[in-house]
Amino acid sequence: MPGDAGGQTDLISVAVPTYREAENIPLLVPRVHDALRSADLAHEIILIDDDSADGSLDVVDRLARDGLPVRMIVRQGERGLSTAVIRGFDESRGRYLVCMDADLSHPPESIPTMIELLRAGQADFVLGSRFCPGGGTDAQWGLFRWLNSHVAKLLARPLSRLDDPMSGFFALERQTYLRVHDLNPIGYKIALELIVKCGCRDIREVPIHFADRKLGQSKLNATEQLNYLRHLYRLYRYLFSKR
Repeated sequence: MPGDAGGQTDLISVAVPTYREAENIPLLVPRVHDALRSADLAHEIILIDDDSADGSLDVVDRLARDGLPVRMIVRQGERGLSTAVIRGFDESRGRYLVCMDADLSHPPESIPTMIELLRAGQADFVLGSRFCPGGGTDAQWGLFRWLNSHVAKLLARPLSRLDDPMSGFFALERQTYLRVHDLNPIGYKIALELIVKCGCRDIREVPIHFADRKLGQSKLNATEQLNYLRHLYRLYRYLFSKR
């Protein structure tokens, strides 16, 4: 059960799981800060790092000394994107919670639109979507990555009819997050876990352009893809046992 942290009125908490992203952090954090400051949105940026030992913590300390609202939680003896996001949300202070990747694939400039949908009561969960009308990916994606994503989407169809349920870029209110129970994520697709277990009904997709990683190495591998299948199995059992 997530911790009931005291949320600051209208503060936005951006949680970013990291592992060996020291090259991307000094590019990502100022961009997130500029996007939210330009929209006059109070915010904090929380990086949850799986003990990278690559200088990431030093980079964050420098950014914080420069006045950016950023801090890093270093986890030791624990790995995994989904549990890192939960740790970040649990230790955040904001009324609105945002998750995004560290590799600059998700555009921070879309966050104000996502938050506005939550504020207006038009959604209880908002996804940055590659595949809804208006969304897209870099041309270098190639056929294999496109097929991989769409097969994964089809496998999740009994859980969600969304165009991009695999998105790792999403936002929700803290009060929605606090409805969750029986969190049991595995792998890297925490959005599906939250949608199902928070009982989200009003889900909106915001079109984004998904950019390819320029620096560092992707963490997606065969093990993570197997974990996705295991995660789906857990969610199927959870949902259909309730029904």
